[in-house]
Order: sequence, then C-alpha cells, then structure tokens
Amino acid sequence: MQLLKDRAVLITGAGRGIGKRLALGFAAAGARVGLVARSKAELDLVDLEITHSGGVALRIRADVRDYEQVSAAVERMNVQFGGVDVLLCAAAIQGPIGPLAEAPVKAWTEAIETNLLGVMHCCRAVLPEMIARRAGKILVLLGGGAANARPNFSAYATSKTALARLVETLAEEVRDHNVQVNCMSPGGAYTHMTDKIIEAGERAGWRELELAQEVRLTGGVPVERQVGLALFLASERSNHISGKFLHVNDDWRKLEQSNIQPDIFTLRRLQRI
Repeated sequence: MQLLKDRAVLITGAGRGIGKRLALGFAAAGARVGLVARSKAELDLVDLEITHSGGVALRIRADVRDYEQVSAAVERMNVQFGGVDVLLCAAAIQGPIGPLAEAPVKAWTEAIETNLLGVMHCCRAVLPEMIARRAGKILVLLGGGAANARPNFSAYATSKTALARLVETLAEEVRDHNVQVNCMSPGGAYTHMTDKIIEAGERAGWRELELAQEVRLTGGVPVERQVGLALFLASERSNHISGKFLHVNDDWRKLEQSNIQPDIFTLRRLQRI
C-alpha cells in the first residue's frame, strides 16, 4: 500500500545518508519527492534510483543556509507539484569533533548555521502555504546530543537540542492551523558521519568511537524502521501528534490509536526541588 500516494514531500539532505534513505522510502510509498542537496552528483544518483524504481522525483540544488535558495526550492515544488505537503529536514553536518576549547570557531558556527538555521529557513519557507491550506507536516531529524550531554560534539549537540525546542514551540504556534511539527531520532546508522567519528579517533572519546565502530560493523538501525516512523509522522495517521520528540526505538505504533499526555516524548525537564 502506498501510504503517501501523490503527496508532495520536500527532503533536505537527500543526497546521502539518512536523508537519502528516507527519500527512497517516501518515493516507494508513492510520494512525489523534492530532493534538496548541495551536490549535483549525489542528487543525480538518488534521482536515478527513484525513477528507475518507478517513483517521481525533482532535483533541487540548494544550500539550506541560504534562505533565498530555500525559498526558490519551495517555489519549484509549488510549480511542479502544487505545493509542499510534507517537509522533512535531514540536512546536517557533524561540526568539529573534540573539546570546545580547541574547536575551530568557523567550523563550529557553520554547524549551527546548517543544522539549526537551515531548518528555520525551510520551516519559514513552507509555513505560509501550509497555514493557508490548513494542512501540512514538518518532520525534523535529530541525533545524538539532543536528549543527553554529548562531550566532544558540542556544535552538533547544541544545534540538535535547539531544534527540539524550536519544534515544540512551532508546533504550538501552528496547532490551530492543522499543521503538525515533530522531531524524529533515527538512531545510529552507518553514514559518512560514522566515518568522521572513526577518523577523529581519541578526539571523539572512547564511548563514541566504540559506538561508531559497532555501527560500521552492523549497519545500525535497519532502514525499514527509520522509514516506518517517518512515514507515520508524515501521514494523516499522526494528525493528533505534534510537538513531540520520537525515537525510532520507541513503541510509536501504539500512538496511532491513542492520545498522548502533554509531557510525554518531549525534552527532559528538570524537576523543581
């Protein structure tokens, strides 16, 4: 069954890694997929895989750090597919690995611009039309450091934690407009970021290094589980869920037929003493 047949889905970071995995999964589910990335070669390859499988895709070269480029990408989706039904923000970079006291400031700032401001640019570009139509889904990928401290990955962890709060805040702003905004943690998967951690060696810390080596060996979370959660959050089956932070290992299937308490699946909150 094609869960998202003919829905227009804009995916950033679609050229590789988890963004590419999700793009292929959404295309297989019947969606018309807008592929956003900076690399033409990567976009061409994903587009080829989708079209050869009978899917529909649109290649869009854009840098999410540039709002004008993002706005132009959304306009192309409007022209080709009649709008954006679902925005999936997967574009991200690791940023410098190692202690903050030794981090290159420019590289640290670039991670914030890509991971945080890039998502803000995308949300800002699609929201007016979603609000006008009174329908829309926004799904933001998070990662390690969003829910817990992550030493030696301060730029990445900071940007992802900020995204969780942005999603919670934005969800409340657009709740009455029937637009749902959620975070998804896809779990460990073997991507170019895994190799970056292994290359960093001791600068990443022994725990991160061990986890990365294990993911490289096993492949990490199966793609079917990642795609399954993403499709659920992008479909009408999750219209009652917004402002939440779901992990691929959560028993999220139970949520389809039930309401969730306000403070479930949100950022950690300190208890007042």
